[in-house]
Amino acid sequence: MEALSKRIQSLSESETLAMTKKSRELKAQGFDVINLSIGEPDFFTPNYIKEAAKKAIDENYSFYTPVSGYQDLREAICKKLKRDNNLDYTADQIVVSTGAKQSIANAVLALVNPGEEVIVPAPYWVSYREIVKLAEAKSVYVNATVENDFKVTPQQLRDAITPKTKLIMYSSPCNPTGSVYTKDELEAIAIMLKEFPNIYIIADEIYEKINFSGEPHASMAQFDFIKDRVITVNGISKGYAMTGWRLGYIAAPKFIAQACDKLQGQFTSGTNSITQRATITAMLEETDDIEKMVIEFKKRRDHVINMLKEIPGLTINVPQGAFYIFPKVNHYFGKTDGKTVINNCTDLAMYLINDANVALVQGDAFGDADCIRISYATSIEILTEAINRLKKSLAKLK
Repeated sequence: MEALSKRIQSLSESETLAMTKKSRELKAQGFDVINLSIGEPDFFTPNYIKEAAKKAIDENYSFYTPVSGYQDLREAICKKLKRDNNLDYTADQIVVSTGAKQSIANAVLALVNPGEEVIVPAPYWVSYREIVKLAEAKSVYVNATVENDFKVTPQQLRDAITPKTKLIMYSSPCNPTGSVYTKDELEAIAIMLKEFPNIYIIADEIYEKINFSGEPHASMAQFDFIKDRVITVNGISKGYAMTGWRLGYIAAPKFIAQACDKLQGQFTSGTNSITQRATITAMLEETDDIEKMVIEFKKRRDHVINMLKEIPGLTINVPQGAFYIFPKVNHYFGKTDGKTVINNCTDLAMYLINDANVALVQGDAFGDADCIRISYATSIEILTEAINRLKKSLAKLK
């Protein structure tokens, strides 16, 4: 242990991946575990995208790729951004990476100095906190609550700003809450940030396609007066059911894109060639596969919420995107089944995986210790069984 760097010793394991690992271990022991801890669509990649990958193999796309991605892929991403988000970018402002997680890490490491501050609305995605640690910077959390639909206000963000603030980082639709910021809400934040020209914004839009609000997805970069400080992050894993293909990208001011290219050139170089060719097709030739997937996710959301409402003590909002529900569960703190005492959300998550054989993720992993995250990225049949198990196990706690 002493031989390891302070950097790696300070880093936490991803709690979502840790719970997934725990569920796999129990399954290997013969337990019938339902894993609702991981954010992965259970749909297969659409056939037209798979065919593009096969074609790329046949055409011998087997050589190293440019660090920032193939030129025609970056041009396709620009077309997608214009078509879907009304954002104007050129190919030299796009950097393609091995997943949106790397895209975020690139941007943070390219922008933030040791000792500077990054404002992170909470609840937040688990890796934001650890990526900021890697940059030797400080996360400053701004807390939202279920009562406020897990969204922060411009005034809350303003109150968190100090002379050390370099960056604000958020996701919409949000992981873990599923909350979606409207255009008006983002514009109010952007107007507030006009007063702070040295603060940059990472807008994580990886769940963009999974939106039930009935309104078009809103991007922070749509506001011209702040666009030159916004790094838009997106990718193919969630909206196109391509988690294992590993491709994310940023659209950013050119100097930030160049910095991320420089950094990535020393870490991973270019993203997988076959994935890149398939992504060109995903960007340009969308079919109704995505719409069908979103309709199914909405059915699952409604089904799970209706079942959760039958469980006493849970406080639930109605998320407008992604595929998570983030109920407040502190009603069960201090209770026991006679063997296990539930002191906090981690105790509750461990109790539920052991007693109900349902894997969830404790809320403190996302910055809210009163909650727990449920992923509904699986079939209604499996979800029904899982929620019934949770209901029985929670009923034992007195």
